[in-house]
Amino acid sequence: MNCLVVIAHPLKDSLCHYLSQKTISHLEAKGYKVTVKDLYKENFDPVLTKGERASYYHGPFDESQLQSELSQLKEVESLVLIFPTWWYGFPAILKGWFDRVWAPGHAYEHASDYGPMIKCLDNLKEMKVVTTLGSPWWVDFFILRKPVKKVLKIALLGACAKNCKFKMLSLYKSESLTDDKIERFVKKIETKF
Repeated sequence: MNCLVVIAHPLKDSLCHYLSQKTISHLEAKGYKVTVKDLYKENFDPVLTKGERASYYHGPFDESQLQSELSQLKEVESLVLIFPTWWYGFPAILKGWFDRVWAPGHAYEHASDYGPMIKCLDNLKEMKVVTTLGSPWWVDFFILRKPVKKVLKIALLGACAKNCKFKMLSLYKSESLTDDKIERFVKKIETKF
């Protein structure tokens, strides 16, 4: 399966990068053809340009700066996102990737009456997510009701992809983990993915 792994953490020695290496090795061992997109390493610009935003409704979408990213998204069958959850949301660079690359004419089309969007990512069969959080699990579940999961599963996939399987693994209290807990989480990735 053609797989794109998108990594969004600025520090190479981070827990997210360690989990990325383990996830990529596991997927390759399962036969996935993996392409890695490290947003920070590539200096991806997360800022939606005026031209891109103006062309959201008065298309075609201005893809002049995003041709390779748009091609990747439209060809991938498996998308793996690996990132830290900061303030119960995405790192700005990942949010910007969604804003710029999950674009009209590519990820979706606007309905003529501006009703529900028309899904265009028929190629996308699965999304797998690995994220780290400093908070305990119960704050994410009971207080905030899993905002990152809702955005990914309901807003993005719900609007852009048909019949896409979704799996998300969250590593809580990531700032105070032991090596044993980290390795148990790696085993969980290998079991679930």
